[in-house]
Amino acid sequence: MMDISYILNELGEDREQYFNAVAPPIMQTSNFAFKKIADLRHAFDDEMNGYLYSRGLNPTVDILRKKLAALDGAEDALVFNNGAAAIFAGVLTNIKSGDHIISVRNPYSWAQKMFDVILPRFGVTTTYVDGKEVSSFEKELQPNTTFIYLESPNSWSFELQPVQEVAALAKKKNIVTLMDNSYCTPLFQKPIEWGIDLAMQTATKYIGGHSDTLGGVLSGSHSMIKKIFDSEYLNIGSGIQPFNAWLLIRGLRTLPARLERISKSTLQVIDFLKNHPKVDTIIFPFDESFPQYALAKKQMVSGGGLFSFTLKNGTMESITRFCESLKRILMAVSWGGYESLLIPKCAGITAEDFDRNNIDHQYIRMYVGLEEPEYLIEDLNQALNGI
Repeated sequence: MMDISYILNELGEDREQYFNAVAPPIMQTSNFAFKKIADLRHAFDDEMNGYLYSRGLNPTVDILRKKLAALDGAEDALVFNNGAAAIFAGVLTNIKSGDHIISVRNPYSWAQKMFDVILPRFGVTTTYVDGKEVSSFEKELQPNTTFIYLESPNSWSFELQPVQEVAALAKKKNIVTLMDNSYCTPLFQKPIEWGIDLAMQTATKYIGGHSDTLGGVLSGSHSMIKKIFDSEYLNIGSGIQPFNAWLLIRGLRTLPARLERISKSTLQVIDFLKNHPKVDTIIFPFDESFPQYALAKKQMVSGGGLFSFTLKNGTMESITRFCESLKRILMAVSWGGYESLLIPKCAGITAEDFDRNNIDHQYIRMYVGLEEPEYLIEDLNQALNGI
C-alpha cells in the first residue's frame, strides 16, 4: 500500500520532464504528433498505450488517473467530465439487451433516470431493493442478472449496504458490481478492498474541493478499465478535459486536511442540532443513534460533512421559513466544497404532493464546509429560532 503523501504529492509526476515545475503543466492539446508511421500505427491499434488524441489519453489527465487509482487501491482508473458520465459508462459497458440489474432504492437521480428511462428502451430491466441486508439482493436474483449497483451510504437518508457480503454474492454469480463512493471518498472507504469491481466517485465534490470544476471517477482492474476505455469512454467522448483534471490534481493536494477539518466541524454542528428544541431527528452514519452505526464503523473511517435532519414541526411552511432565513449557509445542490450548503427535500415536491407524515419529504440535507463551526451554528440557531 502506497503512502498517501506519496500518492498526493509525487505519484505520476515526472518534474524533470517539465522544467522541474512543482505543479504539473496543463497539456491543453487536442492531439499529438508522430515522426514515424509505425508509431502512429501502434497508437491507432491501441489508444491506451500512448498519446494520440486527448479524447482518450492526455498527460495531465494521466497524472490524475494514477493518483485516483492508487487512492482506491485499484489497478487503474478513468476520469470523466462528471459523475453521471462515469456511472453511465460503467453500467453500459457491462450490460446488453435483455439483462437485469439490481440497484439500491433511491439512487443518485441520474443513475435512476438511466435505469428507469434509458435502459428500458433496450430491454434492460432494473429491480430496486432496500439493500440493508445481502438477502435483499439474493432474493431478487434472476437468471439474466448481470449487474448490481450500490450507493453506500446514499446521499439523503444514508442507508448502507453490507458491501463485502454483496460483493461476495456477486462474484459467486459472475455479476459485475459498481459502487458510488462519493459520500466517503477513498480516504474514508475503499470499495475495491471489499471486493467491488468498480468504485465510482463524483470528483466534483471532495476531490475538487473548491466548487469550481466537475469530474467523475471509475476505478477497477486493468482489464475492466480497458474494456470501458475501448468502448463507452472513447465512443461517447465523456473524458475530462486537461484544465479540469489539473484543478482536481490541485484539489487532491489538500484532501486529507480538508476532510479532517470538515469531519471535526460536522460533529460540532450535529451536537448543536441534537440539542436544539426545534430539531427532531439527525441522520448521520457516525452518530450512535443511526440504525446501521455498527456497519458504518466497520466499513467507513469517518462520516465526512454530509448529514440530514428534520424539524419537530416539519411542515412545508416551517421548512421553507427555516431554509430561507439562513444567511451564511447557501441553499444549493452538491457538497464537498469549501462552502457549507443546505437543501430541503421538499424543494423537489409540490405543495399539493407534500406529505407531512412522510419523513422523506421532511429531510433537510446539510453539508458542513470549511467555515468555523461557531459561525455556522450561529446561523442555524437564528434560523431555527425564527420558525
